[in-house]
Amino acid sequence: MGLNSLLSTATETRLQAGPAETRSSRQAPSRPSRGARTQQGRAEEGRAGRTAAPSPAPSGSGAREPRRGPGGPARPAAPPAATRPAALALVTLLSFASRFHRLREPPHVCWDETHFGKMGSYYINRTFFFDVHPPLGKMLIGLAGYLSGYDGTFPFQKPGDRYEQHNYIGMRGFCAFLGSCLVPFAYLTVLELSKSLPAALLTAFILIFDTGCITLSQYILLDPILMFFLMGAVLSMVKCNSRADRPFSASWWFWLSLTGVSLAGAMGVKFVGLFVVLLVGLNTIYDLWDLLGNLSLSLVTFGKHLLARVLCLIVLPLALYTAVFAVHFAVLNRSGPGDGFFSSAFQSQLIGNNLHNVSIPEHLAYGSVVTMKNLRMAGGYLHSHWHLYPEGVGARQQQVTAYLHKDLNNLWIIKKHDSDTDLSDPSSPVEFVRHGDIIRLEHKETSRNLHSHQHEAPLTRKHFQVTGYGINGTGDSNDFWRIEVVGRKTGKLIKVLRSRVRLTHVATGCILGSSGKTLPKWGWEQVEVTCTPYLKETPNSLWNFEDHINPKLPNISLDVLKPSFAEILLESHMVMIRGNSGLKPKDNEVTSKPWHWPINYQGLRFSGVNETDYRVYLLGNPVIWWLNLITIGLYLLITVCTAVALKRGVQLTSELKELSRVVLHAGGQITLGWLLHYLPFFMMGRVLYFHHYFPAMLFSSMLTGITWDALLRFCAVFLSPSTTARKVHGGGFLALVLLILYSFYLFHPLSYGMIGPMASNPSSPMAGLRWMDSWEF
Repeated sequence: MGLNSLLSTATETRLQAGPAETRSSRQAPSRPSRGARTQQGRAEEGRAGRTAAPSPAPSGSGAREPRRGPGGPARPAAPPAATRPAALALVTLLSFASRFHRLREPPHVCWDETHFGKMGSYYINRTFFFDVHPPLGKMLIGLAGYLSGYDGTFPFQKPGDRYEQHNYIGMRGFCAFLGSCLVPFAYLTVLELSKSLPAALLTAFILIFDTGCITLSQYILLDPILMFFLMGAVLSMVKCNSRADRPFSASWWFWLSLTGVSLAGAMGVKFVGLFVVLLVGLNTIYDLWDLLGNLSLSLVTFGKHLLARVLCLIVLPLALYTAVFAVHFAVLNRSGPGDGFFSSAFQSQLIGNNLHNVSIPEHLAYGSVVTMKNLRMAGGYLHSHWHLYPEGVGARQQQVTAYLHKDLNNLWIIKKHDSDTDLSDPSSPVEFVRHGDIIRLEHKETSRNLHSHQHEAPLTRKHFQVTGYGINGTGDSNDFWRIEVVGRKTGKLIKVLRSRVRLTHVATGCILGSSGKTLPKWGWEQVEVTCTPYLKETPNSLWNFEDHINPKLPNISLDVLKPSFAEILLESHMVMIRGNSGLKPKDNEVTSKPWHWPINYQGLRFSGVNETDYRVYLLGNPVIWWLNLITIGLYLLITVCTAVALKRGVQLTSELKELSRVVLHAGGQITLGWLLHYLPFFMMGRVLYFHHYFPAMLFSSMLTGITWDALLRFCAVFLSPSTTARKVHGGGFLALVLLILYSFYLFHPLSYGMIGPMASNPSSPMAGLRWMDSWEF
């Protein structure tokens, strides 16, 4: 069945349903809608009670009557059943074709594939790593690579590296498959909300032919996985709502449970999945409040509704989300680049880590070689190197920083403050370090002492600078530190890994700590270490001794430090949250601001920079994005006019009442989804990128389909001859589709690749299409 026949059938059904609807609605049970009611409707409710059905359902069933328009008859029938499968098949086929076209191109690493492809390799190799996002998306990428024959050996070092013989297509194909599913999901969601086939088709065409959605779906990224679960949750929520008159039926339980599964998936990929959790949560609260006001329901039945939602929308998602982390930690059991972000106790569980299955001396002694780890989440190891602080940054002495990775420059020797005796001599007696002792820490690689003075720290105002000072361990009194154990008394021994210690500078009284701030290039982007004069006890100023080398002392096993799963889960989330908030742009990296996104102000280079490169540029189809932006304002105008008409008690026909329901209820739900997925970014302090807007773009595209269909139907209603009305509705729809198709024809090289002159060159095929100076293709 062609597009014209689908459109004709759907339009004719819409415009000829009026009398039949009115007759059938008199016989069908009905109840007040969730939308705004007319004054006449409220008066009828006051006379007839909460339910106006001639034969109300038994109070114990919890069934609700079919929803109807504000003060009017029940909603008209959906498009003919024969047209819906054909339309769904059409949009699904087009979606998959557009996403899988030229999937192998370019055969090199593009943009963030360097991160998420590498992380997929880590799962295949079972190597532990750290990322600021929850693990589900990377786990699925790794699984797709493993099942498609990828062996996890490609390094993913930088964009532009060629894949050569490595099998990357399985991971790209998995992301493209999930990205292709977004179109039928959006189509079904709009069809369920509006009962309008043209609205669903328009939404589908917008997403099929948007260059940004195509580009984002064709590479090894988390975004198509996130949006798959997000749209799955929205579709499941809408399907469950449509079965409100059949609560506790098999289909009702299925969609409610699938909503919970999708919520767990969205949160398991990125923390921004929380936005769809809020959307479903608000819908659930509204639904329960509506049920509570239904006096035909007993409190027992209401309790069953409440319990069902708690089980499916809270308990089930939390269980699945926790299970994802359990699998994550079970698979990644080998030491890797993420070790240093986590506590010593956690690291002792990783195969290959220097703390795994080892025995070390339990108590600290003079002459021991140690590493010190800051107890702030991802605080790093106390570190120094030969490089000096630059001119104008405190004293020009050796840098002391906190470093997140294992390194020989993390090693320090504990010495007495008033003695240079060689404590490595096997014949010398062992002398333990005790709480309250004054010590000196000598850097093993450079033989300079840990030192502080009243010069200001590089980044943190009113904190003192910490440096490496002296020659071969010989310095001055500013090298002396008092070691104290939190919660211990003077003279008590200090335990490796388990004692939380504080180092107080004897001369100034300040406390050694990690500020958590990242130093500039001259500090190798390591973390600033300062001496704070503020004596408030925080994790920033607490340390533990991790590595401990002293051949004169007996060893103990580290198995006693094994953390529980709950402790690991909590620690991992603290580290991820801190990592997210600390994200900063890299050199020459294109970042953006939230206000840029809806206007399609600036894109992202996925591949290539020069004329000879294969260039892919992430930019939304300008016609589609600007149409979406205009539609938001248009929707607000239509909503205000509709709400005023209903408030004033204007007598509306059955068709206009149904349109009012669609605008207020269906459009309102989608608008709320757009707001929840867009506005929070204005309050975020982390670095932001253009691709963060695409979840919100899904909602704005669905709103465009619903709004323009409703607007065309409003216009058609005022044109009394049915043939004229059909022409207006069909012609308007066809014009929008043709506009979308033509704009895709113009801009499709952005997604499928460009080679040759840049758009600024008159001889370029893209010449004349650089409509904004900020576009860089």
